[in-house]
Amino acid sequence: MTKIIQLVGALLGTLAGFGLGLLILEQPNAFVSGPNRPAFLMAVVAASLLFGYLAIPYITVRPARWAVDRLAAAGAGDFALGVGAIVIGLLMGLLIGVPLSALGGTAGSILPPTVAVIFALGLLAATLYKRDVLLPAMAAILPGTRRRAGTNLIAIDTSAVIDGRIVDVGRTGFILGTLVVPRFVLDELQRIADSPDAVRRNRGRRGLEMLSALQKDSISPVEVSEETYPEIGEVDAKLVAFARDRNAAILTNDFNLNRVAELQGIRVLNINELANAVKSVLHPGEEMQVRIIQEGKEPGQGVGYLDDGTMIVVEGGSQHMEQEVAITVTRVLQTVAGRMVFAQPREG
Repeated sequence: MTKIIQLVGALLGTLAGFGLGLLILEQPNAFVSGPNRPAFLMAVVAASLLFGYLAIPYITVRPARWAVDRLAAAGAGDFALGVGAIVIGLLMGLLIGVPLSALGGTAGSILPPTVAVIFALGLLAATLYKRDVLLPAMAAILPGTRRRAGTNLIAIDTSAVIDGRIVDVGRTGFILGTLVVPRFVLDELQRIADSPDAVRRNRGRRGLEMLSALQKDSISPVEVSEETYPEIGEVDAKLVAFARDRNAAILTNDFNLNRVAELQGIRVLNINELANAVKSVLHPGEEMQVRIIQEGKEPGQGVGYLDDGTMIVVEGGSQHMEQEVAITVTRVLQTVAGRMVFAQPREG
């Protein structure tokens, strides 16, 4: 296809060069005279032929491929919007080109279609990059527009879907906004569910089940986005690009994705941080009952758990294995993995 475009470009360049050469030679004060005129005409034709052969693909094919790739990566709504932008841009350019055609001569012939093409391409580019061009412009004109338009979108990561706790959170109504599942996240879940490894296969199937439950039970609306970002390889990088383009937050359990997204100014909602935030607040001196179910790392220690999953390390608790013990909290540690409570058996 490119070769055909190059040949067409060479033909158009030859015709344009021949016409341009004749136009120059017909001028009364032409700087080429006598026997040099044929050589000059051949030089102009050769230069135009070479320019048409080499430049036409860059002027036509590459921009067309760029537009097709962008529209293919976008959803149906964005595709229709892009086509509409081209039509509106051409109409606007033609309306502006009408008075320009009154200039007459070469300018009157070239300027109207040039302006129409520039308007069409400009509106198409603004549409394809609307979240980087139109939304900031609207935010500058109408303060708060970008904030209202974007912060209610929450893109869900694969890890958060497989984890499953998002289903329970969605049922509570605490999530204020629209949950968006990008197509590439669905594709990754499908790949995991089709894995030959039994553990990965079960995780993938669980993720698909959790996603189905989320769509049925969540109070917040759940949507699937068809944007795929084929030019980006990693799913995490796709998700960051998606969140940046849509001005959305990311819901994830992935520590590395959390940090990368935050470094790029993207708001992150971490299920683990939410779980830690809603755990019972314990203070030194509080008393409670806990069942010792295993030995700790240090000699004599016993380990139990509260209903919310908080680990309790009881000094001297190993002698009370599989027993309910009254304990007193001595200290509380907050770690990256969660909250850890140290206690000792209550005296008396």
